[in-house]
Amino acid sequence: MTDSVVIIPTYNEIENIEAIIRKVFSLPKALDLLIVDDGSPDGTAHKVKELQTEFPGQLHLAERKGKLGLGTAYIHGFKWGLQKHYNYFFEMDADFSHNPEDLVRLYEACAEGRSDIAVGSRYIRGVNVVNWPMKRVLMSYFAGHYVRFVTGMTVMDPTAGFVCYSREVLETLPLDHIKFVGYAFQIEMKFDAWKYGFKITEVPIIFTDRTLGESKMSAGIFKEAILGVLGLKIGSWFKRYIRETPVTTSASVEVASSSPALG
Repeated sequence: MTDSVVIIPTYNEIENIEAIIRKVFSLPKALDLLIVDDGSPDGTAHKVKELQTEFPGQLHLAERKGKLGLGTAYIHGFKWGLQKHYNYFFEMDADFSHNPEDLVRLYEACAEGRSDIAVGSRYIRGVNVVNWPMKRVLMSYFAGHYVRFVTGMTVMDPTAGFVCYSREVLETLPLDHIKFVGYAFQIEMKFDAWKYGFKITEVPIIFTDRTLGESKMSAGIFKEAILGVLGLKIGSWFKRYIRETPVTTSASVEVASSSPALG
């Protein structure tokens, strides 16, 4: 049995789902996979069920009714994985914008590098984004600057959705009280973990925009993230971030030394 589970939320990913599943299971690191599907009308869940016969015990499916939001999909996956006693939990998109081969590097940053969180970072070494229009690159890049300015976090890519969390992080964070369901969810998770004193490592990756399927990103999503950051900062003034186990290292952000893999 593997110690790790990859969680992929889906909505209308029929064009990508089989390829991403096969790629994850082809990696040298053994990984289980949980697809959290929000009632995709295009048959995404049905395809996953077909593939479950080929990957019994490795490929899992959680079906939800309607689009309930990215954040709630991940929270659902985290809780499911905690009950199954995994030690490492990965967030990843279904559309190959995140190179599945980088899952191994994120795992190594946590399991061997002793980090609590490994972030697949687009901006730790310049701007490593492919096929995005310049307007979107600038929105994302300067959103990161804004988040760091307001929160004090030093994470270069706070909106990143390619992340590995250790079990201790997810057992510590108040998952039932995470406020945001869109992309601001990514900021909130990192901010809370940082406030609790967990060690965050940024692993440089190359982000490639989807070539199949429809993007879920919009200006409204970025607006939610920008406004939500102020709420996170103000709310933190009234919270106590206390871990049950002693903090052995101060909250920090590091850069993994390995180079990003092209895919």
